[in-house]
Amino acid sequence: MVDQNSPCLPSTCHLICPGLISYSVAWEWQQSLVQQRRNCPELTDVLILLEHPPVYTLGQGATLDFLKFDPSQNEYELYRVERGGEVTYHCPGQLVGYPILNLRRYQQDLHWYLRQLEEVLLQVLDVYGLDGERYPGLTGVWLEGRKIAAMGIKVSRWITMHGFALNVCPDLVGFHRIVPCGISDKSVGSLAEFIPGITIDEVLPQVVTAFTKVFGVELICY
Repeated sequence: MVDQNSPCLPSTCHLICPGLISYSVAWEWQQSLVQQRRNCPELTDVLILLEHPPVYTLGQGATLDFLKFDPSQNEYELYRVERGGEVTYHCPGQLVGYPILNLRRYQQDLHWYLRQLEEVLLQVLDVYGLDGERYPGLTGVWLEGRKIAAMGIKVSRWITMHGFALNVCPDLVGFHRIVPCGISDKSVGSLAEFIPGITIDEVLPQVVTAFTKVFGVELICY
């Protein structure tokens, strides 16, 4: 699933939608894709959209203070990875996006990139008549005071990895065992709380459409 020889088309981005994939496998894919593009920046950009089994991840500089459990006795997987940000939780029903983009093709500005990712998800919420919002000084997307989408990125030689997680219809219980993103005064929510019965299969095409508009690319299934 990791491409090695694809020539770059400036307006083209490969789309990979593998379904439910373990965090460790997806992390290895990202690292491989990024390394390929560090070696050969002409390679095509990639967007991976998937779900993970239950897993907690810590940003590179994240503190363990935001865990409400003993990591040595945790029943779920726990990884410390190279993204920014504090602890977060992934599980089925959450749509995770990993854009592997060469920002030299877009704008070499990390704040711009994060705002673009937020804009993708704000446009998705708008499709459903939901008024998502940003909070000044924070990264992510909120809906009626609840955090619907979290973000954490890593950029190396302007090649991006990690990305965003949109809570579509997850079991939110796993979030109760952490202080999500280190933000203690705001709760986590999901689209299913506002649109009962909504599914990943329904939302994924909306994310694809919004991503193509915001980043000005053509997504091609790979």
